[in-house]
Amino acid sequence: MTASLHARVLVIARDDALAGPLCEGLDRLGWRTITARGQHAAMAALSDMQIEGVIVDLKGLGEESLLLARKLKKSCAPRRLPVIAIGDADPILETYGYDVTLAPPLHPAQAAMRLEALVRTAVAEEEFELRGETFAERGRTLPLPAVDETPYRVLAIGEPAPQFLALSNALSRNGADVVGAFTAYTAFDYLHERIFDAVVLWAGDNPQEALSIAAGLRRNTRLYHTPALLYMRRDSYVTTSEAFHRGLSDVASPETPESDTARRVVELARSYRRQMAVRQALEQARGSGLMDAATGLFTRDLFAAHLGRLAQAAKARNRALTVCVLKLAEKPELKAARAGGWLDRAIPQIGSMIGRLVRVEDTAARLGPDLFALALPSTTLANGRLAGERIAAVIGCTAFEAGDGAKPFVVEFDLGVATVRSAETAGRSLEEAAAAAQELRAS
Repeated sequence: MTASLHARVLVIARDDALAGPLCEGLDRLGWRTITARGQHAAMAALSDMQIEGVIVDLKGLGEESLLLARKLKKSCAPRRLPVIAIGDADPILETYGYDVTLAPPLHPAQAAMRLEALVRTAVAEEEFELRGETFAERGRTLPLPAVDETPYRVLAIGEPAPQFLALSNALSRNGADVVGAFTAYTAFDYLHERIFDAVVLWAGDNPQEALSIAAGLRRNTRLYHTPALLYMRRDSYVTTSEAFHRGLSDVASPETPESDTARRVVELARSYRRQMAVRQALEQARGSGLMDAATGLFTRDLFAAHLGRLAQAAKARNRALTVCVLKLAEKPELKAARAGGWLDRAIPQIGSMIGRLVRVEDTAARLGPDLFALALPSTTLANGRLAGERIAAVIGCTAFEAGDGAKPFVVEFDLGVATVRSAETAGRSLEEAAAAAQELRAS
């Protein structure tokens, strides 16, 4: 089987002027690509592969590009397909089905970040629909994602240089509510006190400070997904590549009309607000009254019903689905904690940590007193194992109370994963994952 058959991204372009370097860079970043020259080849690729997102180079496509995004999305239904356009910012493209428009040349790291965000939002929207159906069977209704109609909130960080003030004014003209912060300290005070839809960083004469602020955003779990645009002079010693690899969502220059840059910031904010609305809607499931009272996770019966629905949807959408089982490892030091009742007291915290460590589109469940399971949509077996190992590693670094004068104890997990291929075999896949965890313990 050739590498192209494992492609995650379809790139549609008439030539390789932009697409060639973009595909090479995405391949290196783990987003395997395949290229199509037109609509018919693109449709064939979508029908045969588990394509997660599409990038369309508008140059040379002419009027064909206007209806292309909708046709691509329709051909993949019920799978949601993010479609990115490479071209000049044009609000009309959104009405034709393009999720976002990015200016050429598109850096691979920038494309990868936008793909990651859009694909996760698409999978989360699919999960919201499925979770709503599962809950409706039990007489519960999940509130729809809230639509926030207020102006986009943008934090502009940097010295009040004329170029930066011009961009701030352009953002206000585009309907954004702009708050200015002249120092990093003031900026992080604002970020901790308020919610922003996007951040603009003025590099000015000190681009390293702007990059440090961007790095701070990515280190903060609450701010990690907040999009950030770096506004820097073209003659800056900081390269575009370095900026994107530091976690910036976009890079612009004062040499570009500030109205164009303002539209790019608003587009980042719009996409982020949509993503957050879906995340918040999914998180409301915890207050449904159907979850495990101690941990806030899915109960065994609720998980079984939802896993069957997930498996059915994964097949219809041509998406991968992986289950992961996490069982507390029976280590000698755990016996005392169990005998004294301290393990039972730690279980709610352990379950809560699992719920916070999974993606919002994942389903975490408590299947038994010390047995947990994850259903991971759009996740390969290898990535499912990595997700389980990451959760086990984080919890393994946590010390739990063992009583007065006793040494706090830590827990380890036996872990197993399996691929779910159909609704009929979903239960068997879960058993395979549990058996794999058991074999690990035996070894």
